[in-house]
Amino acid sequence: MGIEWRESLAIGVEAIDNQHKELLLRFDKLLNACQSGQGAEELKKLQIFLDEYVHTHFRDEEELQILHGYPDYEDHHAQHKYFIEQINKLEDETRQDGVSTHHVVETNNMLLKWLLNHISKVDKELGAFIKSAAH
Repeated sequence: MGIEWRESLAIGVEAIDNQHKELLLRFDKLLNACQSGQGAEELKKLQIFLDEYVHTHFRDEEELQILHGYPDYEDHHAQHKYFIEQINKLEDETRQDGVSTHHVVETNNMLLKWLLNHISKVDKELGAFIKSAAH
């Protein structure tokens, strides 16, 4: 059931692509842990990773956008902010209620949507813009 990096997800900025690869690797670990009944334990590890990852990754992406004068910066930033809010909401729930199957499923859904909608579309547009600006 896992998920793997595909070159079609690459945006052409090595540092950002490497960060996306790491996110997919962590997501894959969660999916594999779910198959073996260890999803709750892996979710805790993923939440710790995501706390650091989103701030570093989003900062790096947004710095690139500002540097290159990316016209869709505000929308992109708003999507990052929304994703952080969703992660924080799930973390608050698990802190209050403990980790349940519901939280594992919600995290899987959130990450899958993020992968399909943000990385493969919005970040690809950013990569294309940066490449065109470099030429």
